[in-house]
Amino acid sequence: MSNSAIEIVRTVADLRTRISAWRAAGDRIGLIPTMGSLHEGHFSLVAASRAVTDRTCATLFVNPKQFGPNEDFETYPRDEKTDAAALGARGADLLYIPDRDEIYPDGFATAVTVAGIGDKLEGVFRPGFFTGVATVVAKLLLQAAPDDAFFGEKDFQQLCVVRRLTQDLNIPVEIHGCAIVREADGLALSSRNAYLSAPERAIAPTLQQALISFRDKLQDGVAVGDAAEQAREIVLAAGFAKIDYLSLYDPTTFEEAGDLTPGARILAAAWLGTTRLIDNIPAQI
Repeated sequence: MSNSAIEIVRTVADLRTRISAWRAAGDRIGLIPTMGSLHEGHFSLVAASRAVTDRTCATLFVNPKQFGPNEDFETYPRDEKTDAAALGARGADLLYIPDRDEIYPDGFATAVTVAGIGDKLEGVFRPGFFTGVATVVAKLLLQAAPDDAFFGEKDFQQLCVVRRLTQDLNIPVEIHGCAIVREADGLALSSRNAYLSAPERAIAPTLQQALISFRDKLQDGVAVGDAAEQAREIVLAAGFAKIDYLSLYDPTTFEEAGDLTPGARILAAAWLGTTRLIDNIPAQI
């Protein structure tokens, strides 16, 4: 780890000045968009960027447009100083921390919507979420103009939305999906895990365990519907309050899949107390 302090910029102009200097030097540039409250999952993206680029820029912006009216925008954990120090320690070169007006100035009237996959699953349970994600990611990619951008597979549908928008809008960037980082007991790392009480935290790994059980049953020839129902029963029996979705999905359409199509993904979202957890695994090892 490096102990150097990371450089911080807060305006598009300053961001582009720094990026332009790197590009003039022939550097390949990686971008890691984040909402802060960083953990080892984010740091794995820094490592992935450093492995294939010369310079790594992270962004920190809690995007109001991807929070619904009853979601946790105001209480979402924020600790800019700690996040900046952690990124610097792991060798990131630059941190872009724009304020709201830098992203959404007065009169801002444009939204990026990815129809189809953006309307399924998370798009149903969190209306407007993917429009908020797609709009801010498009802005950040255009502001920074990186060669590569890195996103975690924990938000698998989001990763696919980002890939679609960059393809459709001809944004010249390579999108990298990076493997989920988990706690030792299997819980996928998430900033929202901090909301879990101690008893809830003990229950939380059951979500991944149910997904693995689902996959094992599919490999044994159990029908998708039956395997999905058994996985849901595991989750609810453990103490989860509600399941938004848990099944096998086609990775292109995000429609529920009836069989093990290539790349099929088992995706889930479930409520543990007042905390909504999401997770996913490939349907085939």
